[in-house]
Amino acid sequence: MHGVSQEALRLTAEINGSYHTPEELRTLFSQLIGRPVDETFGLFPPFYTDCGKNIHIGRHVFINMGCKFQDQGGIFIGDGALIGHNVVLATLNHADSPRDRATMLPAPIRIGRNVWIGASATVLPGVTIGDGAIVAAGAVVTKDVPENTIVGGVPARIIRTINEEERQ
Repeated sequence: MHGVSQEALRLTAEINGSYHTPEELRTLFSQLIGRPVDETFGLFPPFYTDCGKNIHIGRHVFINMGCKFQDQGGIFIGDGALIGHNVVLATLNHADSPRDRATMLPAPIRIGRNVWIGASATVLPGVTIGDGAIVAAGAVVTKDVPENTIVGGVPARIIRTINEEERQ
């Protein structure tokens, strides 16, 4: 794990250190995650991750500035997802017991198709966000989000369902 983390630090420093064209950013991000990203992928740096190799990105995904992905538990982002400024995706938790506190408990985050995660939202380990859902800015998502719903708050709760007209 140490070697992968060091590679992630090197590549994120490269991504964040100076201007890169969209094509150069896609190449660097592909190196970071260990697989190609689609030509429709977009990223506005800075971007941070502790591993990188457990990030899986669909087509037409956009990640805005300042995002932090703790991906050791796995992050899966579906086609058409929009990730706002300063979003945190955290896939690791720690044991409750003080004696075992250093024990890492990974759980994947799954983000469906056409999801929009607003600025400064945090998504915690093991959460699945259903297709078409919206996570309001500043929300802390602790539980699964049903498809085509809007959630917000701390902890995030369902605000409303997106109706059929809005989905088209």
